[in-house]
Order: sequence, then structure tokens, then C-alpha cells
Amino acid sequence: QVQLVESGGGSVQAGGSLRLSCAQAGYTDRWRYMGWFRQAPGKEREGVAAIYTGTRGTIYADSVKGRFTISQDNAWTTVYLQMNSLKPEDTAMYYCAAEGADLRVGTYKYWGQGTQVTVSS
Repeated sequence: QVQLVESGGGSVQAGGSLRLSCAQAGYTDRWRYMGWFRQAPGKEREGVAAIYTGTRGTIYADSVKGRFTISQDNAWTTVYLQMNSLKPEDTAMYYCAAEGADLRVGTYKYWGQGTQVTVSS
């Protein structure tokens, strides 16, 4: 059974930083894509960042480029999202997902339960 477990969320002031982690278990191979997504109250879930595990190529939403960095450990068991220069509009529930394609929400097969990020002004 595949499990994705996020951690690292919290409350910070604007301009601060957080590092999210997503630990995966139950899958012995390497996902083709892993990604981070977020959903704010009343809004649709949107792609934030994704990593193509074959080349470690990365994709970012325009709204987070230059501020967020996605990475993965060498064992391909944990994916990270380093978030710097956080803004109040980054406030959302953040989800880790695996086995999908780039930032397209509907293509991902496995999802974590989410971790809350709240940025105050």
C-alpha cells in the first residue's frame, strides 16, 4: 500500500521560510514524477512544483518561481519543498503527490493527507 506523509507545515510571518517534507512508503520503484500542490479555502487545487525523478528536472508555477525549490533525496524516498520569502497568498493546505505528469492535478494517482501552511502579514 502506497503512503505519502507530509510534514513541516506551520505558521510564519511574511518573508519567512518553511521546509516541507514528504516521505513515501510502500513503493519499491521510483516514481516518474513527484509534485507539491496546494489548495486554499474556496479555491481549486493547483500545482506548485514537480520533479521528474529520471533527470531531477523541475517545474514550478509562475507564482513561486525563484522562491520555492523542490528536491528529492538520493534514495528517492523523500521529496522536499523549500519555501522562502513566503507571502500571505501562499497560505493553503499543501499536498504531496506521486505518479502523475508535471503540474497537472488530475494526472496524479497517489496523494498525501496534506500539511497546513499559514503566512501572516
